[in-house]
Amino acid sequence: MRAFIVSAVVTATMACAQPALADSGYSANWAGYAVHGTGVSFHQVSGSWKQPGVSCSGAKHTFSAFWVGMGGYSMSSTALEQIGTEADCNSQGAPVMSAWYEYLPYAVPISMSLRAGDTMSASVVVSGHRVTLTLTDVTRGHTFSKTLTVGNVDVSSAEWIVEAPSQCFGQSACTILPLANFGSAAFTAAAAQSADGHAGSISDPKWGTTKLDLTPNGRRYVAVGSGTGVAAIASPLRSDGASFKVAYSRVTLQFGLSQHGDRGAVVAAAAASGPAPSVRVTPRR
Repeated sequence: MRAFIVSAVVTATMACAQPALADSGYSANWAGYAVHGTGVSFHQVSGSWKQPGVSCSGAKHTFSAFWVGMGGYSMSSTALEQIGTEADCNSQGAPVMSAWYEYLPYAVPISMSLRAGDTMSASVVVSGHRVTLTLTDVTRGHTFSKTLTVGNVDVSSAEWIVEAPSQCFGQSACTILPLANFGSAAFTAAAAQSADGHAGSISDPKWGTTKLDLTPNGRRYVAVGSGTGVAAIASPLRSDGASFKVAYSRVTLQFGLSQHGDRGAVVAAAAASGPAPSVRVTPRR
């Protein structure tokens, strides 16, 4: 599903380097990392994660998805290519694990038995209008692969994401579903390859990197007030530039006017039950 994102862009001066643009953002439905850049088109994206479990409470139906893919980051995007898994709670309060792939306007279930704790590996390869989506349950030795020819692709970004899925009626009327308590999701071996053959991790200097935190309403600037809700907070990248965690958290939002008298930035503070969220600015070169 396409991201609903508001980004904060700042200028950062790096030692022994020219000033670089950097950004981070809050999203209503995505948490994790996206890479993108002017003049950069992507050919392949891949990564691994450990399938999270899910904590279900009562009969509340909640959802969480974990995937790698391309496209959907830009607000003007009309296409995306994604493959991944879900950890949901059904209306009886029982956990449900599943797998799927998506290309607009279709989301397709994958027949694959998986369990919490399984190591999953996924990739998306786009060549022209030919899309190959592959998902492997490394723990159980099961692999699914599908090659499609589609009319519209988006290769302007690559992503490694935890998502609060959406229920859509047509292509424009979508409602973000309640986020399930998935605990945490650890992504590793996150890599992308551009159309010109350059391969690198999330932190590769060839492309810009945006760290995304999923917060209630996904608002970066709001009116004076406060609120509570659930969130998914991405950690800083590890030293390899290819690994990070996303953690479920309950948050209290505090926001107000800036010193300039206009709307100030949201500050999300995690409750004692969850980790403290952070806003990390990653250089875009």
